Amino acid sequence: METQKKKNVELKNPAYYNNRELSWLAFNERVLQEAFDKKNPLLERFKFLAIFSSNLDEFFMVRVAGLQDQVKVGFTKPENKAGMTPKQQLNEIAKKTHQLVELQYEALQNTLLPKLQKEHVEFVKTADLDTNQLDELERYFEEYIFPVLTPMAIDAYRTFPMLLNKSINLAVRLEDEEKRDEEGQKIAIVQVPAVLERFVRLQSEKGSLKFVLLEDVISFFIRKLFHGFKVVSVSVFRITRNADMTIHEEGARDLLKEIEEELRKRKWGAAVRLEIQQPGFDDVILDYLTDELEVDKKDVYFIEGFLDATVFFNFYKQMAPTWEQLVFEGKVSQLPVGMETGKQIFQKISEQDVFLHHPYESFEPVVQFISEAADDPNVLAIKQTLYRVSGDSPVIKALKRAAENGKQVTVLVELKARFDEENNVQWAKELEKAGCHVIYGMTHLKTHSKITLVVRKKEDKIERFVHLGTGNYNDQTAKIYTDMSLFTSKRQFGIDATNFFNYLSGYTEKPEFHYLSVAPFTIRTDIIDLIDAEIRFQKKHGTGRIIAKMNSLTDKLIIMKLYEASNAGVKVELIVRGICCLRPGISDVSENIQVRSIVGSLLEHSRIYFFNHNGKEKTFLSSADMMTRNLNNRIEILFPIVDETIKKQVKTILELGLADNVKARRQDATGVYHYVSRKNDEPAIDSQKELFRRAYQVAEDEE
Repeated sequence: METQKKKNVELKNPAYYNNRELSWLAFNERVLQEAFDKKNPLLERFKFLAIFSSNLDEFFMVRVAGLQDQVKVGFTKPENKAGMTPKQQLNEIAKKTHQLVELQYEALQNTLLPKLQKEHVEFVKTADLDTNQLDELERYFEEYIFPVLTPMAIDAYRTFPMLLNKSINLAVRLEDEEKRDEEGQKIAIVQVPAVLERFVRLQSEKGSLKFVLLEDVISFFIRKLFHGFKVVSVSVFRITRNADMTIHEEGARDLLKEIEEELRKRKWGAAVRLEIQQPGFDDVILDYLTDELEVDKKDVYFIEGFLDATVFFNFYKQMAPTWEQLVFEGKVSQLPVGMETGKQIFQKISEQDVFLHHPYESFEPVVQFISEAADDPNVLAIKQTLYRVSGDSPVIKALKRAAENGKQVTVLVELKARFDEENNVQWAKELEKAGCHVIYGMTHLKTHSKITLVVRKKEDKIERFVHLGTGNYNDQTAKIYTDMSLFTSKRQFGIDATNFFNYLSGYTEKPEFHYLSVAPFTIRTDIIDLIDAEIRFQKKHGTGRIIAKMNSLTDKLIIMKLYEASNAGVKVELIVRGICCLRPGISDVSENIQVRSIVGSLLEHSRIYFFNHNGKEKTFLSSADMMTRNLNNRIEILFPIVDETIKKQVKTILELGLADNVKARRQDATGVYHYVSRKNDEPAIDSQKELFRRAYQVAEDEE
């Protein structure tokens, strides 16, 4: 391009990109910052610690595990953006993660637990209990814990046990009381049972709560498991295993069985991380475990206090109902105007396109849409993609009922939805038993699109109703994820939906769509064409503007095109919650690009792509982030908003996100994020709170 030649900018320069894995860690650091935020209620801060830990578990099980595999086979080629080799990435990941974990436990031990103690809730050690409390604990141990424990000796006949992924274990060093020599030295493993409550509650004064950790109780009474031996030390540890699945789709006669087999293997993958509890960990045990598990020293994490902070999810659930002052104020999703319960949803969609913004507006109309279709005698067929659903899904129930009512029901269940594979295998079996036609998508591609088609007979005509969304058909996550839905009965959307499902389920050439853009075929090229159009409008009229909101941005071709747009003077404003490999604010590269991330009480999940188009604004929603995996390896849908009123709604939501100065962080030219600063006279704008306020206001105005 002419502008580039003048400036002689090499847009592939690794210095202009953030490494994907380190950018993800930067995102998880933003999650951790919420645990430090004094404006968040106390129990919510504990929950953010749990989210941070849960995120980190998945990161090690998949991303770190993949890099370790590359190193093991001698792969040394740098990744294609920031130019780091697998080994360099692992070293930087370890350095950053150790820092973050240290911060996490500093927050827990020095801030959150003392604050909890002021609320008369305390976690105590067995060493600090009085005689009466220890007697109470011993009775509990004998009756409830001891019968469940299984000590696993390690000797010539009994090798080191296969320990379950993410399990907490005790390594016990023993000494035979009759043999004081080296032969009398023994090691045994005791797994902390996941079926028991992790927090053991003690009798305490009225108005206060005292808990002891289950592993602390077991450690204190461990001698009862090893009569005739002296307990030299008890070391508490936790392992994380490689849980990435290798699905051999080519040649697999039954994908369902292939995935079930891989799920069994997942529990026993190679160890990728070892967490050990301090103080009190035995150095002899440390050397023994790192040798047995083949864990590199940099992947050993010394934890001051609680192992596995994901336990605070359960703690939050237990405490929240009675400690309402320590959680966020409960927000109720509003029914959209004109979608009141009782009004036939098909009638409403026939009249006009309907837009929903979850969870500010209820997910119930989506459930109602499928439920009414299941029971409506005029509905002939329902076709739907399912990626993730809830445990007791009303959507699944409606689809089963529809099949039992004699309707043609086709469900594409994505069996390869990471960490939901087991649930989806079960749902697939249930749907098939109910009479649904279940398909599993296309070889080597995950079906990540969110679409439902209902075919209905009205007098002597056929009408088609389509639901498209940015999020999953999951009624539970719809309460905590921000997503967008569109209902339409427009004829060309219906034709597109029909062709989309026929393409997935049968043998036919890729169809031409009126409105839909589908990955891995056209989304990238369509987005690039839209950016090129903004560049042309900028050069001719000076009106180039792009706003894009997504979970992650990693695709190099898209990033380079955004750099090109920036150099042409196009104003680019990005709201990227998680990974962002693009670096903004670099002179002659990205000086016209801003990147912000919003991490708040709700998980920002909607994908919105806005192009000014010289005043003839174009707005798209999508199931897809601008990630290489989404654009190359997944079936995704990008769809336009054609209703002018809805366009304005979506743009208002985008602009509110750009105005957030409470929960937004801004990325600088070095890739580091900082809270958005505001002047003293500027009002505080928390976009999520404001969107709830507006939803409440609309509902009140309708009353």
